[in-house]
Amino acid sequence: MADRIASGNFGRHRKIMPFEPGDTDDRLRLASRRKAAGLNQHVLGYGALAEDEWRRAGIADPDLAAMRRYRLERIRTELKRRDYAGALLYDPVNIRYATDSTNMQLWVAHNPTRHCFVATEGPVVLFDYFSCEHLSDHSGVVDEVRPAISWMYLYSGDLTDMKVRRWAAGIEELVREHGGGNRRIAVDHLDAEGVTELARRGIKIGNGEAVMENARLIKSPDEILCMRRAIVTCEAAMGEMEEALRPGISENELWAELHRGNIARGGEWIETRLLSSGPRTNPWFQESSSRIVEAGDLVAFDTDLIGPYGFCADLSRTWLCGDETPSDEQRYLYRIAAEQIAFNTELMKLGVSFRGLVERAKNPPPDCFPTRYGVLYHGVGLADEYPTLPHAADWTEDTPDGVLEPGMVLCVESYIGRLGGHEGVKIEEQILITETGNEKLSNYPLDDGLMAR
Repeated sequence: MADRIASGNFGRHRKIMPFEPGDTDDRLRLASRRKAAGLNQHVLGYGALAEDEWRRAGIADPDLAAMRRYRLERIRTELKRRDYAGALLYDPVNIRYATDSTNMQLWVAHNPTRHCFVATEGPVVLFDYFSCEHLSDHSGVVDEVRPAISWMYLYSGDLTDMKVRRWAAGIEELVREHGGGNRRIAVDHLDAEGVTELARRGIKIGNGEAVMENARLIKSPDEILCMRRAIVTCEAAMGEMEEALRPGISENELWAELHRGNIARGGEWIETRLLSSGPRTNPWFQESSSRIVEAGDLVAFDTDLIGPYGFCADLSRTWLCGDETPSDEQRYLYRIAAEQIAFNTELMKLGVSFRGLVERAKNPPPDCFPTRYGVLYHGVGLADEYPTLPHAADWTEDTPDGVLEPGMVLCVESYIGRLGGHEGVKIEEQILITETGNEKLSNYPLDDGLMAR
């Protein structure tokens, strides 16, 4: 690591931390960086709690170095296919995919203070937050770290135009040095000032989301191992939630159990707060609240959990609170949701088109169709990903089609609640497309009491 920190594959680490053997201050900086790099959370690992659960589940260690190389190759293949000199990435999930490094993920999602340039033929240059160069030393794929120039108003005020020019000069330099004359780059998110300034410098911008979503579409075996581990973490936290569920607990207290269990096992964050109980389960999409859960209530939730390795575990379950006997209505709604999930999962086979999948899919019954979930299926990886497949009735001429391929992972969704009804049921499973059909990655059991006829 020491040689890599001092020089880098492309000899450009000196931009952020000059080092001369006789310079005491720089020797101290290098020693400090080595110390910090060795104590990075991604180097320390996920701890005994998570590791023991993964070992009991029989999930092998992923080869993270191989996974990182695979991801860069996926990105560069897409860039070559679309004739780009490189990709400029601001979305922290895309930066994670390209570099497997993190820094204040939610904060940088709405404060653009960290970005990355992936050259199609050349280096990976990470522009990181001030004094954060040590956060990517573990990755083995970041060739250079430079301090990010952030021109959001928080930092630049009314001098934004000046700062944008300085920022753009650095991007233009990379395109000139590594583009081979190609001045087209893919960008995922960029404010108008940046677009205008790059255009003024003769740099053409294309759709970076298309590049990254297609790169992320097919998971490697090591990525699937990481996802399996994230799901084990999520389901362990779900088990702790279910143990905590009792009459008198608030929705917010219950929801906090999922967060606690995720963080305790090295997970990262939860994207939404979709947990509701009793009458708040119909219609869907109520956010977790102070409502006190009562005996006999249905409690439904959607994890949307970003767990270890940055992988998403996107599962939904519905439980009955207390020792009450479920009503006929509750059992009916639950059984319809479970049957829809089972039927629609069976359809997920290699070579099936997106359109063909949704046209054959089982829909909610007519009295529940108006309150249907927005999609039947959606991709999942480091977050919810492409594709998103609506019900056949919602398919329009601008809905993209495609084909299921091995290595894709999709979630299959169901929400069943009568229009104007009292309660509803949410179930969701995470499914891997294989050479022979599909494999259900999620394992948390359905509620036997609610399944009973």
